[in-house]
Amino acid sequence: MAFDNGVIDLRSDTVTHPTQEMRQAMAAADVGDDMYEEDPTIIKLEDLAAEMTGKEAALFVASGTMGNLIAILVHCRRGDETIMGHLGHTFLHEAGGMSALGGVFPHVVQNQKDGTLSIEDVRGAYREEDVHHPESRLVIVENTQNACGGIPLSVTYMQELRSTADEFGLKVHLDGARVFNAAAALEVRASELTKDVDSVMFCLSKGLCAPVGSMLCGSKDFIYQARRARKQLGGGMRQAGVLAAAGLISLEKMTLRLTEDHSRAADLAAGLQGISGFELDKGLPLSNMVYLQLTQSAKKTPSQIQSELAGEGVLIGQSGPRNFRLVTHYWIDDQDILKTISAFNKVMA
Repeated sequence: MAFDNGVIDLRSDTVTHPTQEMRQAMAAADVGDDMYEEDPTIIKLEDLAAEMTGKEAALFVASGTMGNLIAILVHCRRGDETIMGHLGHTFLHEAGGMSALGGVFPHVVQNQKDGTLSIEDVRGAYREEDVHHPESRLVIVENTQNACGGIPLSVTYMQELRSTADEFGLKVHLDGARVFNAAAALEVRASELTKDVDSVMFCLSKGLCAPVGSMLCGSKDFIYQARRARKQLGGGMRQAGVLAAAGLISLEKMTLRLTEDHSRAADLAAGLQGISGFELDKGLPLSNMVYLQLTQSAKKTPSQIQSELAGEGVLIGQSGPRNFRLVTHYWIDDQDILKTISAFNKVMA
């Protein structure tokens, strides 16, 4: 089920196109002015997002980066400090927005191999009251943890983090861009992974296939303040129900099929790990991401491999000097997995 152009695009699950059902729903969407909170389709989407994460309220935002930034702006004041992982998306891939736009200082600790932040590291990062220190205000974790291999963080870990945060009076924000992948991998409801956080952002436009948008969820007061911050960032929307209509299908249907992507990622990893010149960089995949590392025996450069695979109709992403990431999603089927393994064998022969 490659795209219409025949390309098997494994660079990310952000490349997903809306399904035909989504396109039809978007064309028929009932709309209103969202800044007046009068768009019925957005209201329905926000209510469903809040229900599925176990929160009081939700806000439709343009992107995951915007959602994470809004959460930081609501939880923190200028000069405050946020504890986060050195491999967290908020630290690595969001253009320093928390500092540039919020004046919030990142206190970075090591992500463990299992994607978590060590509870002891979080404790050690907390700043005691001192006029010389920024005030510790927030902890951010990511689930699934992308750069660690698409690893899901367990319900037990989230409970431990909540307990530690409460001990120090810290808020907890979850970058849950792929929290429904985490829930599927752990065979739990998403609300079990989000019940112990003060706010959570999740993306509609990755594995859930919507063309645009993310959801930010939390208490009613948090979302009231988040709506103001969204406006400040230029994220106020009008008749955006045409986008929310796709998001409703994301939540009602696409969340139910993510194990298919995980199974195909496992099949892809099994087929690639026997090819000379490669090894699995992060071990066997636990969700929809396969990380590969080029070994010293490989006779081709990463750019040569990418170029030759593209010539075979397979696109992959480079995640390091000799590392690749391949992400399965709705538009990748079993035949695409077999074709990808065949293309790798041909290129590395």
